[in-house]
Amino acid sequence: MLRGFAMFWDSVAGVYDIFANIINKKTHKELKKLVSAQISPEDAVLECACGTGLLTAVIAPSCRKLTATDFSENMLKKAESKCSAYDNVSFANADITSLDYADGSFDKVVAANVIHLLDEPVKAVKELDRVCKAGGLLIIPTYMNKDTAGKTSGFAKTVGKAGADFKRQFTFDSYGDFWTELGYSDVSCTMIEGRVPCAVAIIKKPPAK
Repeated sequence: MLRGFAMFWDSVAGVYDIFANIINKKTHKELKKLVSAQISPEDAVLECACGTGLLTAVIAPSCRKLTATDFSENMLKKAESKCSAYDNVSFANADITSLDYADGSFDKVVAANVIHLLDEPVKAVKELDRVCKAGGLLIIPTYMNKDTAGKTSGFAKTVGKAGADFKRQFTFDSYGDFWTELGYSDVSCTMIEGRVPCAVAIIKKPPAK
C-alpha cells in the first residue's frame, strides 16, 4: 500500500502547489499563520508528510532545527528546493507509521493533512507521540472531508478517483472525537474555513513525572 501511496504523491508533486497556493489559498494562508505561531526559536521540530514544503517554509525561520520528512521523494525534492535558504533544515524519506528517531527527540511534531489518508492513522499517531518530548506539542492539521450533514465533499471524491482515497471522512466534531477516543485530554481544535476546510488539532503532552 505504502509503495502505491508514494507513487501517487510522486506523480502529483509537480502540480500540488497549484492546489496549495491557488485553489485552497485561503485555508493554507491561515494554516501557515496558526502553525508558525506554535513554534519557538529554541524548538527542535519534526515535520512529517511535509509535501512540497508549504509549512516547512514557515516553520524553518521560527525554530532552532527542523527535520522535514515525506514518503514521496519527488515531494521532498520540491520542499528542499523551496527551503534551500535555510541551513537549519534537513530532509529525509520516512514512513510516518515507523519513524527512525529516538523517543522524545523533538519539542514539536507536525503532521499536516495526512491522517485522513492513512490506513493506520492510530499507528501513525503513536509514532508521532513517541518521538515528541514530554511537555511538547503535537500539531496535526487535517482536511475536513464531510460537511456537518455527513455529506462527502467534492474534493474528497475527486482525489479519491485520482488515487488518493480518504480513509477517514472527518467533520470538525468527529475529528475532536478521534483524539478523545485515543485518550488525549489536553487538545484544542481550530477550524480553518476555505474551499477545502482544515481542522488543526494541537495536543499538549503531559510533562515528565
